[in-house]
Amino acid sequence: MDYGLKPLGREKLWLWLMLVPTIIGLAFGTIGSLLATLGLSLFNWDLINPPKWAGAENYVQLFQNKDYIEAFVNTLKFSVLYVPGVVIISLLLAVLLNRKIRGVGFFRTVYFLPTVTSAVATALVWNMIYGKETGILNFALEGLGFAPVCWLCTNNAMMSVVIVNVWGAIGEGMIIFLAGLTAIPRDYYEAASLDGANDYQQFFRITLPLVTPSIFFQTLIAAINAFQAYDYIYMLTRRGQGDSSVPVAVYSIYRNAFHFFRMGDASAQAIQLALLVAVFMAIMFWWERRYVVYE
Repeated sequence: MDYGLKPLGREKLWLWLMLVPTIIGLAFGTIGSLLATLGLSLFNWDLINPPKWAGAENYVQLFQNKDYIEAFVNTLKFSVLYVPGVVIISLLLAVLLNRKIRGVGFFRTVYFLPTVTSAVATALVWNMIYGKETGILNFALEGLGFAPVCWLCTNNAMMSVVIVNVWGAIGEGMIIFLAGLTAIPRDYYEAASLDGANDYQQFFRITLPLVTPSIFFQTLIAAINAFQAYDYIYMLTRRGQGDSSVPVAVYSIYRNAFHFFRMGDASAQAIQLALLVAVFMAIMFWWERRYVVYE
């Protein structure tokens, strides 16, 4: 037996008319771009001369390109630090702000602000914080008797940009976890309290299992954002010659496409990154079927 309402007569016409803009955007903006990138990856093209057939050469050269291998490794390192940081801090923050305390709305707004603030403006502020000579952070360290640190130099740049990216993402994660926490019935906690369970036991026996759908979703979003990280890294770590002290995959794609005008190499790198994201998503959905708890 079929359930639900079905559009009839003119309703079907209006339904398709409303869907046309979305379908056009999906066909040309998403699927079209993917096919175009896949096609360009098989050619050598500098945007000026006619494209020349390269076949799989651009993909083979990826494994011989030391700059791209470094960018790929940096992307994995960044993801390993960024994803757990965002998920754990967002969850803890949501738990703290899921209480009936005075001013909770204000604190939620404050923590969410970085999510809706311009990345360029935010990066400029963090540049003033991280600056070696005039940075606020080094000024505080010198006041405590410590030597100034070059936070954005090669040795420290990775951790510095991870901190900025995590700071900018925890607001979005907090909202996702708050939605999951508010969906947990209060009866569970009341019953656990009557049985003598403390806050620690309630968190690990009730909250954590029932919030696994939100953990799954936030981990997926954070990982995709980690693989696509670019804006803060570009603003904070770019150097005079156009390279970066923390080159990542998207930065490498940008430089190859619009600095060296090697569109085939850049497209091959983009396809390789997309395949990496697809593999990770497949692993995450396998994990979901086994460990995510749905009521």
